[in-house]
Amino acid sequence: MRLRTGAVLAVLAAALAVSAIAGLALGPVRIAPDRVFDIVLGGLTGNRPTGAFASIVWDVRMPRLLLGAVVGAGLAVAGTVLQALVRNQLADPFLLGASSGASAGAVLVIVFGTAAAGFGTGVPLAAFTGSMAALVAVYAMARRGGTMTTGRLILAGVAVQYILSAFTSLVLVLAAHPDQIRSVLFWTLGGLGGARWDELALPTVALLAGGALLLALARPLDLLLAGEEGAHTLGLDTGRFRAAAFVLTSLIIGVLVACSGAIGFVGLMVPHAARMVVGAGHRALLPVAALGGAVFLILADLVARTAAAPEEIPVGVVTALVGGPFFLWMLRRSGRTEGVTG
Repeated sequence: MRLRTGAVLAVLAAALAVSAIAGLALGPVRIAPDRVFDIVLGGLTGNRPTGAFASIVWDVRMPRLLLGAVVGAGLAVAGTVLQALVRNQLADPFLLGASSGASAGAVLVIVFGTAAAGFGTGVPLAAFTGSMAALVAVYAMARRGGTMTTGRLILAGVAVQYILSAFTSLVLVLAAHPDQIRSVLFWTLGGLGGARWDELALPTVALLAGGALLLALARPLDLLLAGEEGAHTLGLDTGRFRAAAFVLTSLIIGVLVACSGAIGFVGLMVPHAARMVVGAGHRALLPVAALGGAVFLILADLVARTAAAPEEIPVGVVTALVGGPFFLWMLRRSGRTEGVTG
Protein backbone atom coordinates (compact mmCIF):
# COMPACT_ATOMS: atom_id res chain seq x y z
CA MET A 1 0.00 0.00 0.00
CA ARG A 2 2.83 2.42 0.81
CA LEU A 3 4.46 1.68 -2.55
CA ARG A 4 1.17 2.18 -4.36
CA THR A 5 0.45 5.42 -2.51
CA GLY A 6 3.91 6.73 -3.35
CA ALA A 7 3.41 5.85 -7.01
CA VAL A 8 0.02 7.58 -7.07
CA LEU A 9 1.47 10.71 -5.45
CA ALA A 10 4.31 10.73 -8.00
CA VAL A 11 1.86 10.47 -10.89
CA LEU A 12 -0.30 13.23 -9.44
CA ALA A 13 2.75 15.45 -8.90
CA ALA A 14 3.69 14.99 -12.56
CA ALA A 15 0.10 15.74 -13.59
CA LEU A 16 0.18 18.87 -11.43
CA ALA A 17 3.36 20.06 -13.17
CA VAL A 18 1.88 19.43 -16.62
CA SER A 19 -1.42 21.13 -15.75
CA ALA A 20 0.50 24.09 -14.29
CA ILE A 21 2.47 24.55 -17.51
CA ALA A 22 -0.75 24.31 -19.52
CA GLY A 23 -2.45 26.81 -17.23
CA LEU A 24 0.38 29.31 -17.66
CA ALA A 25 0.78 28.80 -21.40
CA LEU A 26 -2.83 28.66 -22.63
CA GLY A 27 -5.42 31.39 -22.70
CA PRO A 28 -6.56 34.23 -24.96
CA VAL A 29 -2.84 34.88 -25.43
CA ARG A 30 -0.90 31.66 -26.01
CA ILE A 31 2.69 31.45 -24.89
CA ALA A 32 5.12 28.70 -25.85
CA PRO A 33 5.89 26.27 -22.98
CA ASP A 34 9.65 26.88 -23.24
CA ARG A 35 9.03 30.62 -22.94
CA VAL A 36 6.83 29.99 -19.90
CA PHE A 37 9.58 27.88 -18.33
CA ASP A 38 12.15 30.64 -18.89
CA ILE A 39 9.85 33.28 -17.36
CA VAL A 40 9.07 31.17 -14.29
CA LEU A 41 12.69 30.15 -13.78
CA GLY A 42 13.81 33.76 -14.16
CA GLY A 43 11.24 34.94 -11.65
CA LEU A 44 12.25 32.29 -9.12
CA THR A 45 15.95 33.13 -9.43
CA GLY A 46 15.40 36.89 -9.19
CA ASN A 47 16.11 37.57 -12.88
CA ARG A 48 12.55 37.96 -14.05
CA PRO A 49 12.27 38.79 -17.75
CA THR A 50 10.42 41.90 -18.85
CA GLY A 51 7.81 42.32 -21.51
CA ALA A 52 4.15 41.52 -22.15
CA PHE A 53 4.52 37.73 -21.93
CA ALA A 54 6.37 37.96 -18.62
CA SER A 55 3.68 40.22 -17.19
CA ILE A 56 0.89 37.86 -18.33
CA VAL A 57 2.58 34.81 -16.85
CA TRP A 58 3.88 36.27 -13.60
CA ASP A 59 1.27 38.91 -12.72
CA VAL A 60 -1.96 37.40 -14.11
CA ARG A 61 -1.76 33.66 -14.59
CA MET A 62 0.64 32.59 -11.85
CA PRO A 63 -1.38 33.89 -8.85
CA ARG A 64 -4.54 32.51 -10.45
CA LEU A 65 -2.88 29.14 -10.93
CA LEU A 66 -1.62 29.02 -7.35
CA LEU A 67 -4.99 30.04 -5.92
CA GLY A 68 -6.67 27.34 -8.00
CA ALA A 69 -4.25 24.72 -6.71
CA VAL A 70 -4.75 25.79 -3.08
CA VAL A 71 -8.54 25.99 -3.34
CA GLY A 72 -8.81 22.69 -5.20
CA ALA A 73 -6.62 20.92 -2.68
CA GLY A 74 -8.44 22.46 0.28
CA LEU A 75 -11.93 21.63 -0.99
CA ALA A 76 -10.90 18.05 -1.73
CA VAL A 77 -9.44 17.64 1.76
CA ALA A 78 -12.53 19.21 3.34
CA GLY A 79 -14.81 16.93 1.34
CA THR A 80 -12.81 13.86 2.38
CA VAL A 81 -13.10 14.77 6.06
CA LEU A 82 -16.81 15.60 5.86
CA GLN A 83 -17.51 12.26 4.24
CA ALA A 84 -15.81 10.55 7.17
CA LEU A 85 -17.55 12.69 9.79
CA VAL A 86 -21.04 11.94 8.48
CA ARG A 87 -20.08 8.49 7.18
CA ASN A 88 -21.50 9.17 3.75
CA GLN A 89 -19.59 9.33 0.47
CA LEU A 90 -22.20 11.70 -0.98
CA ALA A 91 -21.20 14.44 1.46
CA ASP A 92 -19.53 17.53 0.03
CA PRO A 93 -18.93 21.11 1.25
CA PHE A 94 -21.28 22.37 -1.47
CA LEU A 95 -24.01 19.75 -1.04
CA LEU A 96 -23.99 20.09 2.76
CA GLY A 97 -24.47 23.84 2.56
CA ALA A 98 -21.01 24.79 3.88
CA SER A 99 -20.06 26.65 0.71
CA SER A 100 -23.46 28.36 0.56
CA GLY A 101 -23.14 29.41 4.19
CA ALA A 102 -19.67 30.78 3.61
CA SER A 103 -20.92 32.64 0.53
CA ALA A 104 -23.85 34.15 2.43
CA GLY A 105 -21.63 35.38 5.25
CA ALA A 106 -19.01 36.78 2.89
CA VAL A 107 -21.54 38.53 0.65
CA LEU A 108 -23.17 40.11 3.67
CA VAL A 109 -19.85 41.67 4.69
CA ILE A 110 -18.92 42.65 1.13
CA VAL A 111 -22.20 44.46 0.50
CA PHE A 112 -22.89 46.05 3.88
CA GLY A 113 -19.66 45.84 5.85
CA THR A 114 -17.28 47.89 3.76
CA ALA A 115 -15.04 48.72 6.70
CA ALA A 116 -14.82 45.11 7.85
CA ALA A 117 -14.18 43.87 4.31
CA GLY A 118 -11.44 46.40 3.77
CA PHE A 119 -9.78 45.47 7.04
CA GLY A 120 -8.85 42.11 5.52
CA THR A 121 -10.32 39.71 8.09
CA GLY A 122 -14.02 40.54 7.88
CA VAL A 123 -14.80 38.45 4.79
CA PRO A 124 -12.93 35.28 5.89
CA LEU A 125 -14.40 35.53 9.39
CA ALA A 126 -17.93 35.96 8.06
CA ALA A 127 -17.39 33.09 5.61
CA PHE A 128 -16.17 30.81 8.41
CA THR A 129 -19.16 31.71 10.58
CA GLY A 130 -21.61 31.02 7.75
CA SER A 131 -19.91 27.76 6.85
CA MET A 132 -19.94 26.51 10.43
CA ALA A 133 -23.58 27.48 10.99
CA ALA A 134 -24.67 25.71 7.81
CA LEU A 135 -22.79 22.50 8.66
CA VAL A 136 -24.20 22.40 12.17
CA ALA A 137 -27.75 22.97 10.90
CA VAL A 138 -27.51 20.25 8.23
CA TYR A 139 -25.92 17.74 10.60
CA ALA A 140 -28.51 18.40 13.31
CA MET A 141 -31.43 17.96 10.90
CA ALA A 142 -30.00 14.86 9.23
CA ARG A 143 -29.17 13.15 12.54
CA ARG A 144 -32.49 13.84 14.24
CA GLY A 145 -33.77 10.76 16.04
CA GLY A 146 -30.34 9.16 16.35
CA THR A 147 -30.14 7.92 12.76
CA MET A 148 -28.89 9.53 9.58
CA THR A 149 -29.88 8.43 6.11
CA THR A 150 -28.52 9.43 2.73
CA GLY A 151 -31.88 10.87 1.72
CA ARG A 152 -32.25 12.92 4.91
CA LEU A 153 -28.69 14.23 4.62
CA ILE A 154 -29.18 15.35 1.02
CA LEU A 155 -32.59 16.89 1.70
CA ALA A 156 -31.24 18.79 4.70
CA GLY A 157 -28.34 20.09 2.61
CA VAL A 158 -30.64 21.15 -0.23
CA ALA A 159 -33.01 22.89 2.18
CA VAL A 160 -30.18 24.84 3.82
CA GLN A 161 -28.78 25.74 0.39
CA TYR A 162 -32.15 27.13 -0.72
CA ILE A 163 -32.50 29.22 2.43
CA LEU A 164 -28.98 30.60 2.17
CA SER A 165 -29.31 31.25 -1.57
CA ALA A 166 -32.50 33.19 -0.92
CA PHE A 167 -30.75 35.17 1.81
CA THR A 168 -27.83 35.93 -0.52
CA SER A 169 -30.25 37.08 -3.24
CA LEU A 170 -32.01 39.34 -0.73
CA VAL A 171 -28.68 40.89 0.26
CA LEU A 172 -27.87 41.53 -3.40
CA VAL A 173 -31.27 43.12 -4.01
CA LEU A 174 -30.65 45.48 -1.12
CA ALA A 175 -27.15 46.35 -2.34
CA ALA A 176 -26.67 49.99 -3.23
CA HIS A 177 -24.23 49.83 -6.16
CA PRO A 178 -24.89 47.97 -9.46
CA ASP A 179 -21.17 47.32 -9.97
CA GLN A 180 -21.04 45.69 -6.58
CA ILE A 181 -23.97 43.44 -7.50
CA ARG A 182 -22.31 42.27 -10.73
CA SER A 183 -19.02 41.48 -9.04
CA VAL A 184 -20.68 39.61 -6.18
CA LEU A 185 -22.91 37.61 -8.55
CA PHE A 186 -19.83 36.45 -10.44
CA TRP A 187 -18.12 35.69 -7.13
CA THR A 188 -21.01 33.53 -5.88
CA LEU A 189 -20.63 31.33 -8.96
CA GLY A 190 -16.99 30.73 -8.13
CA GLY A 191 -14.09 32.37 -9.89
CA LEU A 192 -10.33 32.73 -9.70
CA GLY A 193 -9.98 35.75 -11.99
CA GLY A 194 -9.38 38.22 -9.19
CA ALA A 195 -6.41 36.36 -7.72
CA ARG A 196 -3.50 38.54 -6.59
CA TRP A 197 -0.16 37.74 -5.03
CA ASP A 198 -0.99 39.55 -1.79
CA GLU A 199 -4.14 37.43 -1.31
CA LEU A 200 -2.45 34.02 -1.49
CA ALA A 201 -1.00 33.94 2.01
CA LEU A 202 -4.22 33.39 3.98
CA PRO A 203 -5.65 30.45 1.95
CA THR A 204 -2.20 28.86 1.73
CA VAL A 205 -1.73 29.01 5.50
CA ALA A 206 -5.26 27.68 6.04
CA LEU A 207 -4.59 24.75 3.72
CA LEU A 208 -1.15 23.87 5.09
CA ALA A 209 -2.02 24.27 8.78
CA GLY A 210 -5.50 22.79 8.53
CA GLY A 211 -4.34 19.97 6.26
CA ALA A 212 -1.50 19.07 8.63
CA LEU A 213 -3.87 18.95 11.60
CA LEU A 214 -6.38 16.82 9.70
CA LEU A 215 -3.62 14.46 8.58
CA ALA A 216 -2.61 14.09 12.22
CA LEU A 217 -6.23 13.07 12.89
CA ALA A 218 -6.13 10.32 10.26
CA ARG A 219 -6.52 7.50 12.79
CA PRO A 220 -9.62 8.96 14.52
CA LEU A 221 -11.14 9.57 11.08
CA ASP A 222 -10.50 5.91 10.25
CA LEU A 223 -12.12 4.87 13.52
CA LEU A 224 -15.31 6.74 12.59
CA LEU A 225 -15.68 4.45 9.59
CA ALA A 226 -16.21 1.58 12.02
CA GLY A 227 -19.31 3.25 13.44
CA GLU A 228 -20.12 5.02 16.67
CA GLU A 229 -20.01 1.95 18.89
CA GLY A 230 -16.80 0.65 17.38
CA ALA A 231 -15.11 4.05 17.71
CA HIS A 232 -16.24 4.34 21.35
CA THR A 233 -14.91 0.87 22.08
CA LEU A 234 -11.52 1.89 20.67
CA GLY A 235 -11.42 4.94 22.94
CA LEU A 236 -12.61 7.77 20.68
CA ASP A 237 -14.90 10.45 22.10
CA THR A 238 -16.88 10.82 18.89
CA GLY A 239 -18.92 13.81 20.02
CA ARG A 240 -15.95 15.98 20.93
CA PHE A 241 -13.93 14.80 17.97
CA ARG A 242 -16.72 15.54 15.48
CA ALA A 243 -17.23 19.01 16.96
CA ALA A 244 -13.52 19.85 16.71
CA ALA A 245 -13.25 18.42 13.19
CA PHE A 246 -16.34 20.34 12.04
CA VAL A 247 -14.85 23.61 13.33
CA LEU A 248 -11.51 22.97 11.62
CA THR A 249 -13.13 21.94 8.35
CA SER A 250 -15.46 24.95 8.41
CA LEU A 251 -12.49 27.24 8.95
CA ILE A 252 -10.74 25.84 5.88
CA ILE A 253 -13.89 26.06 3.75
CA GLY A 254 -14.69 29.57 4.93
CA VAL A 255 -11.24 30.92 4.09
CA LEU A 256 -11.21 29.26 0.66
CA VAL A 257 -14.72 30.40 -0.27
CA ALA A 258 -13.85 33.93 0.85
CA CYS A 259 -11.02 33.91 -1.71
CA SER A 260 -12.60 32.06 -4.62
CA GLY A 261 -16.35 32.04 -4.18
CA ALA A 262 -18.50 28.93 -4.00
CA ILE A 263 -17.01 26.19 -6.19
CA GLY A 264 -19.03 23.01 -5.94
CA PHE A 265 -18.47 19.27 -6.35
CA VAL A 266 -14.67 19.29 -6.03
CA GLY A 267 -15.03 17.85 -2.53
CA LEU A 268 -17.40 15.18 -3.85
CA MET A 269 -15.65 13.88 -6.96
CA VAL A 270 -11.99 14.00 -5.98
CA PRO A 271 -12.23 12.08 -2.65
CA HIS A 272 -14.33 9.42 -4.34
CA ALA A 273 -11.78 8.98 -7.12
CA ALA A 274 -8.89 8.96 -4.62
CA ARG A 275 -10.64 6.37 -2.47
CA MET A 276 -10.98 4.07 -5.48
CA VAL A 277 -7.20 4.24 -5.99
CA VAL A 278 -5.68 4.13 -2.48
CA GLY A 279 -8.52 2.90 -0.31
CA ALA A 280 -10.27 4.48 2.66
CA GLY A 281 -7.30 4.96 4.99
CA HIS A 282 -7.00 8.70 5.57
CA ARG A 283 -3.22 8.80 5.98
CA ALA A 284 -2.94 7.99 2.27
CA LEU A 285 -6.31 9.37 1.20
CA LEU A 286 -5.84 12.96 2.36
CA PRO A 287 -2.59 13.78 0.47
CA VAL A 288 -3.82 11.99 -2.67
CA ALA A 289 -7.09 13.93 -2.53
CA ALA A 290 -5.20 17.20 -2.02
CA LEU A 291 -3.03 16.71 -5.11
CA GLY A 292 -5.98 15.45 -7.13
CA GLY A 293 -8.08 18.46 -6.15
CA ALA A 294 -5.31 20.86 -7.16
CA VAL A 295 -4.95 19.22 -10.58
CA PHE A 296 -8.70 19.09 -11.14
CA LEU A 297 -9.39 22.74 -10.32
CA ILE A 298 -6.42 23.99 -12.37
CA LEU A 299 -7.76 22.11 -15.40
CA ALA A 300 -11.33 23.26 -14.73
CA ASP A 301 -10.15 26.86 -14.58
CA LEU A 302 -8.24 26.36 -17.82
CA VAL A 303 -11.49 25.25 -19.47
CA ALA A 304 -13.30 28.22 -17.94
CA ARG A 305 -10.74 30.64 -19.42
CA THR A 306 -10.49 29.12 -22.88
CA ALA A 307 -13.82 27.48 -23.78
CA ALA A 308 -15.59 30.76 -24.64
CA ALA A 309 -12.57 33.07 -25.04
CA PRO A 310 -12.37 36.03 -24.88
CA GLU A 311 -15.34 35.67 -22.49
CA GLU A 312 -14.71 33.84 -19.24
CA ILE A 313 -16.98 31.22 -17.68
CA PRO A 314 -17.09 31.08 -13.87
CA VAL A 315 -15.13 28.03 -12.82
CA GLY A 316 -17.98 27.03 -10.51
CA VAL A 317 -20.15 26.54 -13.60
CA VAL A 318 -17.56 24.18 -15.11
CA THR A 319 -17.26 22.09 -11.95
CA ALA A 320 -21.07 21.94 -11.64
CA LEU A 321 -21.44 20.73 -15.24
CA VAL A 322 -19.05 17.89 -14.44
CA GLY A 323 -20.08 17.29 -10.84
CA GLY A 324 -23.86 17.30 -11.30
CA PRO A 325 -23.94 14.21 -13.55
CA PHE A 326 -21.28 12.59 -11.37
CA PHE A 327 -23.43 13.11 -8.29
CA LEU A 328 -26.47 11.60 -10.01
CA TRP A 329 -24.37 8.63 -11.09
CA MET A 330 -23.13 8.11 -7.54
CA LEU A 331 -26.65 8.42 -6.16
CA ARG A 332 -27.97 5.83 -8.58
CA ARG A 333 -24.96 3.55 -8.11
CA SER A 334 -25.09 3.58 -4.35
CA GLY A 335 -28.80 2.90 -4.11
CA ARG A 336 -28.48 3.23 -0.34
CA THR A 337 -31.12 4.97 1.73
CA GLU A 338 -30.88 2.86 4.88
CA GLY A 339 -30.20 4.55 8.21
CA VAL A 340 -26.77 4.93 9.68
CA THR A 341 -26.72 4.74 13.43
CA GLY A 342 -25.33 7.99 14.79
